Amino acid sequence: MPENDFREKVSKKLHFLPGFTSLPIVPVIRLSGVIGISAPLREGLSMASVAPALEAAFSVRGAKAVALVINSPGGSPAQSNLIFSRIRALAEEKDLPVFAFAEDAAASGGYMLACAADEIFADPFSVIGSIGVVSSGFGFTEAIAKLGVERRIHTAGTNKAMLDPFLPEDPDDVKRLETLQRDIHRGFKDLVRGRRGERLQAGERKLFSGEFWTANQALKLGLIDGLGDVRSVMRERYGEDVRLPVISTSRPWWRRSAGAAVAQRTATHSGMSVAGWADDLIGAVEARFWWLRIGL
Repeated sequence: MPENDFREKVSKKLHFLPGFTSLPIVPVIRLSGVIGISAPLREGLSMASVAPALEAAFSVRGAKAVALVINSPGGSPAQSNLIFSRIRALAEEKDLPVFAFAEDAAASGGYMLACAADEIFADPFSVIGSIGVVSSGFGFTEAIAKLGVERRIHTAGTNKAMLDPFLPEDPDDVKRLETLQRDIHRGFKDLVRGRRGERLQAGERKLFSGEFWTANQALKLGLIDGLGDVRSVMRERYGEDVRLPVISTSRPWWRRSAGAAVAQRTATHSGMSVAGWADDLIGAVEARFWWLRIGL
């Protein structure tokens, strides 16, 4: 469904509810999962997946603010920044305050999303921070040698095979990767400084080390503004009668079709196709890696 049609459908649905227009409204958007990881049956957070909901939430007539409920250990820096930038653009365009509420985690790219809000709140047991950049992988050079496998790779461009896991690690490649990471980290730090400003209560060496904290610790460091959940904080700000409609986007037809195709392939004598298992397994392992990084 096109974004404009979706936005209009949501707005009309809200305003046809009896008595709804006379009450304060704060649309809620849930941003949950690893950022940038998607599969036919498992959709992660990306600009494409959240844009319709963002546009709809900021277009609700009479909205007093927009609330983001965030539960993410991070993921793709580019997708994190794209979502962050869209939220800020809409907030300025519609002149609406934005509140963020962390659940299990608002870490790494998840914290970048939280920084799109004017105020950040968290559950006392939330994990906050991890303002850094990580790159991980595996090396298989000894494994393929033991198996008697010969690695053959042909490139046009001397650095095209940089950090190939089947080749010995090249110190020059590592230096290039570190340069890239420093550049991304610098941008992340600038973003946090720009959004949190004087609220930050610790030195950059601590705040930007990649460390993460509980919400109580993050509050002392100035990374968040308070403790609380979306319902309690919004009732305190806008009254007991505040309405908190959750704005979610319908699954695109092409993703539903892809999911159906995968489901069809599962009709094998073993009960699940190899392709279906492999796709979900790889995605699950990658997503699990992100959560394990912050101890969840």
